[in-house]
Amino acid sequence: MCGIAGIVSIEGKPVANLQRKLDVMDKILAHRGPDGHGSWVEADNSVGLAHRRLSIVDLTPSGAQPMIGEDGNVIVYNGEVYNAPDLMNSLSHGWRFRGHSDTEAVMAAYQKYGTDVLEHLHGMFGFAVWDSKNKRLFCARDRFGIKPFYYTVVDGCFVFASEAKALLPFLPDIKTDANALAEYLVFQYNIGEDTLFEGIKQLLPGHCILVENGTVKVERYWDVRFEVDWDHSESYFLNRLPILMDNSVNMHLRSDVEVGAYLSGGIDSSLVSALSAERGVKKAFHGRFTDHQGYDESHYAHMVAKQSGLDLHVLDITAQDFMDNIQKVIYHLDFPVAGPGAFPQYMVSKLAAEHVKVIVGGQGGDEIFGGYARYLVAYMEQCLRAAIDDTYQNGNFVVTLESIIPNLPLLQEYKPMIRSFWKDGIFNDLDARYFRLIDRSSDMHDEVDWNLLNKEKVFEDFRAIFNRDNVGKEAYFDQMTHFDFKCLLPALLHVEDRVSMAHGLESRVPILNHHLVEFVATAPADVKFKGGQQKRMLKKAYSKMLPDKLLHRRDKMGFPVPLREWFDGPLSNMLKDVFNSSNAQNRAFMNSDKVLEGVQTESRFSRKTWGLLSLELWHQQFHDKTHKWRGLIHAQ
Repeated sequence: MCGIAGIVSIEGKPVANLQRKLDVMDKILAHRGPDGHGSWVEADNSVGLAHRRLSIVDLTPSGAQPMIGEDGNVIVYNGEVYNAPDLMNSLSHGWRFRGHSDTEAVMAAYQKYGTDVLEHLHGMFGFAVWDSKNKRLFCARDRFGIKPFYYTVVDGCFVFASEAKALLPFLPDIKTDANALAEYLVFQYNIGEDTLFEGIKQLLPGHCILVENGTVKVERYWDVRFEVDWDHSESYFLNRLPILMDNSVNMHLRSDVEVGAYLSGGIDSSLVSALSAERGVKKAFHGRFTDHQGYDESHYAHMVAKQSGLDLHVLDITAQDFMDNIQKVIYHLDFPVAGPGAFPQYMVSKLAAEHVKVIVGGQGGDEIFGGYARYLVAYMEQCLRAAIDDTYQNGNFVVTLESIIPNLPLLQEYKPMIRSFWKDGIFNDLDARYFRLIDRSSDMHDEVDWNLLNKEKVFEDFRAIFNRDNVGKEAYFDQMTHFDFKCLLPALLHVEDRVSMAHGLESRVPILNHHLVEFVATAPADVKFKGGQQKRMLKKAYSKMLPDKLLHRRDKMGFPVPLREWFDGPLSNMLKDVFNSSNAQNRAFMNSDKVLEGVQTESRFSRKTWGLLSLELWHQQFHDKTHKWRGLIHAQ
């Protein structure tokens, strides 16, 4: 796990002050690699690469970067390719390996396979290879977006880095991208390549870039397809899943340093922790809120830790922690994304980094196996419509009102969501219905000036992804999980990467193995979600491994933060200070006074204040300090 950066002249011309620019990016990314750093510049000054190292595999100097291969190619690489030992074994006849780092395995594989190398890499990565023979730069990001990759084109140069903030010194001005802002307000994350920084794009998951012959070309190399396998029984899927999961956990525990586990008390992290404990992991980490009722899930974490023999480290998180750290969280995130869980994740990552250097977690389980309550809300409406229209048999996917009744108590805490979902009518098109379920801006009428933003374009971009051809239209469930897999999951992985790397901690996600994901995508929706049973496939496959009370709990709510209570109490003055500042009062798109008024009527489950607070802190951190960022390169 590391930080990478680079500058390439698109036309092959010398780049002014190239080494100075690399040094600036290196310094900004220092937290990603406390164990070493280096840079490399082409003789004609047209290409430069920089790297920050966090040593996990091959701790010797042979794993240092930028790494120059025996073929003259140069690589900067961030991530873990878990099949590196197999690659090195198969490539040993054509490459003389100096160590056992996966970086060198990627270099050797590129020498043999060229730009087809990505088909042979299993893991998480963001990397760039300068191909000295062909005079081209080849960059790639892993299939799920576990590792980041950002880029911009400015002054005839392609500039890239692991974090967007490392590109800010190159921009003529720091501006907010209007389309990305509208997406953020609707989803609290971006669904395309645009970021909140105008001019900075993210390389999407499963995509690669080739900078060659004066052009910058972006291509997709992988996508998951929901091609349902009707030839096998349910028992086939339930028996096959643990085999693939075991293989993935085994690979994700490969390390030359100690590995720990996140243990939230939910099914996904509990499963990963239990499987990891069987393979020698000793320590687990958990964060809780004890000041207010309903926010402490440590009971379940202790239950799993005791059964698995894990030493559980528990952190009590307070409102004071929020005040002391929220600016740091926003800084490390680069821009606001996803929900308030980023804050406690940052705190727990800090705790974990005091004990281990690598940690595994359960990210991805909700999107792959169907763990969100909104799936059940949408499914309930589908069942009701099927009962009225007498269309319960939808091809091979059966939806009946009777089947969902046993699972309805799971929605006791989600009545506000259901009220909001149904207040404007029901039974319209599937894409419009799901859009309403995930729209975080539906209660931002007075706080945001929508005349300055294009919400209609956000909906059309959403529809293009939701209705994509690689998803069968037979099961509403598959369309919902596919969108979340493609758009929400990368946002959550963004948080996972930044809050761990802020503390020099490598976070791994064993559920996100592409063989496992591709397999689950072929399982019929009834196997995964029959009768609206969340994570049905996972629960049935591991019914004997996890505690029964955990498998059947009905109060799991992610990583809830008592923000509503804090905003009314210990954070009240902080909130007023932020939104009463002169800069906040003059944001074109936001009415700060209305934001403060709305706090009093906000529901416990609304993220409105959180989303707008994060956005304002982001503006203060970056936009209001444009000269600081520009000065990093241009100061004399």
